Amino acid sequence: MSDAAVAIMDAAERRIRLGGFNGFSFREIAADVGIKSSSVHYHFPTKENLAAAVIHRYTDEVAELIEQELAKDPDPIRVWTRAFRGTLHSAERMCPCTVLGAASLDLPREVAVEVKRFFQMCLDKLIAGGLPSNSAAELLSTITGAMVVANALGDMTAYDRATRDLIRLRDAIASKPTDGTTRQVLARKPGEAGVERAGGNGRRQQKPRRRQNRENRK
Repeated sequence: MSDAAVAIMDAAERRIRLGGFNGFSFREIAADVGIKSSSVHYHFPTKENLAAAVIHRYTDEVAELIEQELAKDPDPIRVWTRAFRGTLHSAERMCPCTVLGAASLDLPREVAVEVKRFFQMCLDKLIAGGLPSNSAAELLSTITGAMVVANALGDMTAYDRATRDLIRLRDAIASKPTDGTTRQVLARKPGEAGVERAGGNGRRQQKPRRRQNRENRK
């Protein structure tokens, strides 16, 4: 890819972060880069082509960054939370895929496909890192939502407050047994005795039933 194409994509990414798909024009991109508008069209014939290329590149860059960070810190929750926090404290303060994702139903198909690819990549890597699918979805929803709220409030600490309790997901993963036994607190159904967490032998321990206070009448 030529230097001009990279510069065009960089300029487009900055504007997408700030204003989404409708937040830029080829004329504005040309002015940002210092080239003619026709040169932008030469590298990217349509606006859809340009936006899709930007998001495709961004997805690949985030995936590579996450792999590098996981090599230093195997905790996926800490790595992902820290990665999105870094985006929040960057100059543009928003993930371009989060901006576009909010309007995905109104995006051109070519761009929507790339936005979906980003979020699917995030979920796949979280699950590969040991999170159950529900926990992966919860984590991704929390960190992207916290970023939006922090930007809307103009309060970067809102992100930290929103993600503070995510440590419980890590604790839940850390408590998963390695000996094949099931150790989980089962939901108590109405009318049933509670079930305690299984002990080392994997057997469930039933709570003693409440004794009757009255004897049956004859």
